[in-house]
Amino acid sequence: MRNLVGALIVGLFGTGAAWAADPIYGLWKTQPTDGVYYHVKMQACGPKICGVFQQKFQDGAKVDSDVVGKNAMFDLVPDGSGVYKGKAWKPSNGKTYNGSGTLNGNSLKIGGCVLGGLICSKQTWQRIN
Repeated sequence: MRNLVGALIVGLFGTGAAWAADPIYGLWKTQPTDGVYYHVKMQACGPKICGVFQQKFQDGAKVDSDVVGKNAMFDLVPDGSGVYKGKAWKPSNGKTYNGSGTLNGNSLKIGGCVLGGLICSKQTWQRIN
């Protein structure tokens, strides 16, 4: 019986990496554009990762926005080296880009392109928590 309990514990906790949160998870502040920035929560969305708008700020003050609850990033898949590939949605123009993010500590460089890379947009986000 003791061996069975031991085996169960090893089976449940021996795969800790599978249960560990991805390092990109958490709350991020987008780079301000014309005094507007957002808080985006990076989280699991099924087997992939998404970033959901949590709050909009204008000139440092919270403002209501219809983008809260929508995905800023979606279908993100990590490659294991701190790079994530998926899609990005930019609320200021309503365009969806082939997106990527590169995680470096508390900094997340986000980029996205349309038309085969002819039109691109980049930002650096900072981790809040």
